Amino acid sequence: MLRELLSGAGGIDPSSLAGAAGLPNDPASLAALFGQLQQAMNRGGDGIDWDVALRQGEERAASGQQQITDEQRARLDQAFQVAALWLDEAVDFSALPTTPELLTRRAWVAATMPIWSQLAEPVALSISDALTRVMSEQAPEEMRAMIEGASRMMRGIGGALFAMQLGQVVGQLATEVVSGGDIGIPLLEDGRAAILPQNAAVFGEGLDIPTDQVELYLAVRELAHARLFRHARWLRLHLITAITAFARGIDIDLERLEQLAEGFDPANTEELRNAVVNGALIRPKSGAQEAALARLETMLALVEGWVDAATADATGRLPKSDAIAESIRRRRASGGPAESAFATLVGLELRPRRLREATAMWRAVTEAVGVEARDALWSHPDLLPTSEDLDDPSRLIARLTGADTSESEADDEFDQALEQLLRGETPAAPGEDGEEPKG
Repeated sequence: MLRELLSGAGGIDPSSLAGAAGLPNDPASLAALFGQLQQAMNRGGDGIDWDVALRQGEERAASGQQQITDEQRARLDQAFQVAALWLDEAVDFSALPTTPELLTRRAWVAATMPIWSQLAEPVALSISDALTRVMSEQAPEEMRAMIEGASRMMRGIGGALFAMQLGQVVGQLATEVVSGGDIGIPLLEDGRAAILPQNAAVFGEGLDIPTDQVELYLAVRELAHARLFRHARWLRLHLITAITAFARGIDIDLERLEQLAEGFDPANTEELRNAVVNGALIRPKSGAQEAALARLETMLALVEGWVDAATADATGRLPKSDAIAESIRRRRASGGPAESAFATLVGLELRPRRLREATAMWRAVTEAVGVEARDALWSHPDLLPTSEDLDDPSRLIARLTGADTSESEADDEFDQALEQLLRGETPAAPGEDGEEPKG
């Protein structure tokens, strides 16, 4: 079927198949699509050619892209300078060693694709393996030798299709994000901060707030995110490792895949499209994955909650800072279409569900112990607040301020008395140890 499809002699409508896979179905894109699939068929090795994702993403992002004007550059450069000064007063992390950047949509795709492909690769390999496994198991005995010989080709085609889909998702994301840290995970290198002026302008259009205030707020927020990851050097690897470990646990529903294959109608790809869009081919999360996801969501919430709290402190001089902050929170809570597509593609949502609780906790900690002690918690992962601390910050604050010392001493005395009773010993009553009772 694939040979007939790629030679143009099959009965499958290429545009319908492209639409079902979430890929563009215009003639030029289709020609490029099948050209890349043919390359995948002939390509050696089991790896995935992520250059396909980069090309797809750049092409998608370039559509409707505007170049950065001199006026935008001058205005945002000044905003970053003021933002750095304000942030110096609000956080205990040093300034960045490099100058913040202004990126076009296409440049953002190029800068972030290495991380996107790293996060998506475990899922891509799982899909390719499932495809070849189903073909091998379901093929008639006389065809199995041929199928096994074609397994590398099928892995290449499956990987290429996944890479194309990832490129489309990242290309669409490039039209929605406003900065390097907008998604919450470290997509740029440590110490690197960036804003996309075109998207920042779109974000500010519906707020009825002066442009310079919106840009200054976004500059502060981006610098806070970049400073955090540069200071806590363990944090970047910790987050990416957690995401990729979660992705490796994703498994494909082989029964559902077989059902789709058996009932596939070349003239009607709607069922296939729905399965792709709704993530029906990915099995429900296991117990271990649910636990890993909970830890990951807590970490994402801690990062963004800290960024929110630090940005709020640094932008207290801005008259409309609260309105801008609320708009960003609503935007992050709902997510855009591209973010939803990424969640379907790799089975993971990047939106922190407990952002408001994390922000409130960081504010309470700041009021209790100050900026320096608050930011010292990022020195090591073992020092960070837990999910229970998000529910009730009072215990964390008591621990940081030493207020729980007296309670701990009382608990120790109770435990000691209880241990004596269990050993059959009667604790001495006041005055029984030879001393007169006080009072």
